[in-house]
Amino acid sequence: MNRCLALIGALILAFVSVSSACTAAAPGWIRFTLEPRGGGGDMIRATFRYDARGHDDNNWSTEFSPTELTGLDLAGFRGPGDRPLRFAVIREAGRLDCAGHGGQSLAGGTCSFTADPGFAQLLERRGIGRPTGEQAFGLMAVNARRELIDAVAAAHYPVPSIDNLMALSALHVSGAYIREMAAAGYRPKSIDTLIQFKALDITPAWIGGFVRIGYAGVPGDQLVQLKALDITPDFIAGFDRIGYRHLPVEKLVELKALGITPDFVRRVAGADGSMPPVEKLVELKTFGKRH
Repeated sequence: MNRCLALIGALILAFVSVSSACTAAAPGWIRFTLEPRGGGGDMIRATFRYDARGHDDNNWSTEFSPTELTGLDLAGFRGPGDRPLRFAVIREAGRLDCAGHGGQSLAGGTCSFTADPGFAQLLERRGIGRPTGEQAFGLMAVNARRELIDAVAAAHYPVPSIDNLMALSALHVSGAYIREMAAAGYRPKSIDTLIQFKALDITPAWIGGFVRIGYAGVPGDQLVQLKALDITPDFIAGFDRIGYRHLPVEKLVELKALGITPDFVRRVAGADGSMPPVEKLVELKTFGKRH
């Protein structure tokens, strides 16, 4: 089970690392580069680097459609030569104003960040807290939005922290996702569990697959274990077909964690085709015993 929890943690860190990288960047001058992204060249990849105390390790990279880079002269960016370019990234939490030079679908220069005072006041009014300059930059980078704040409040979750809000935004949690999960019977008690659900891509459609094979109302922590170990309805059905009917979730988790599959069970079955008890399967797998 420790391995399962470690996997969950690694997945969440992988998804929300952008927020921690961004909060390391204090407002001020930030270097940027632009380059084409994708075979069609329709998207532009932007990388923003903040050099703190001589360590150029605070980076934020993402893809934009050209229309999201407000004011960018697309013809100048893609055309020949080295031309002056300006653009802005404008979001609810603040804006980046950037200037530099570019051509032949490459550009570079510097940006300045300005936090949106109205968004900061909103967070303060809702009890989330007033963001520092670093947090304001992070909220802009992950595109934190009022719609998400409203959805969290409407679902009666505890008031999120600013770090919670950045993690939810980095994972693209939307109001629609929160409402759909609630309609499916899942409104986790904590923001952290909601973050785990989204980081693992637990959706109402995914839950529905288990409901259809008789696993309705599985607690949220067990859903996280099922998803983290990639336990599917087909995996469960395989055990049903060989006589292990409706195994408890904790047993399914134990079997999958040990690599015990229906094929393994068939290999260790008795000469008369009898299937060992689940506890015996664990012993056989753990100690490498065979009939």
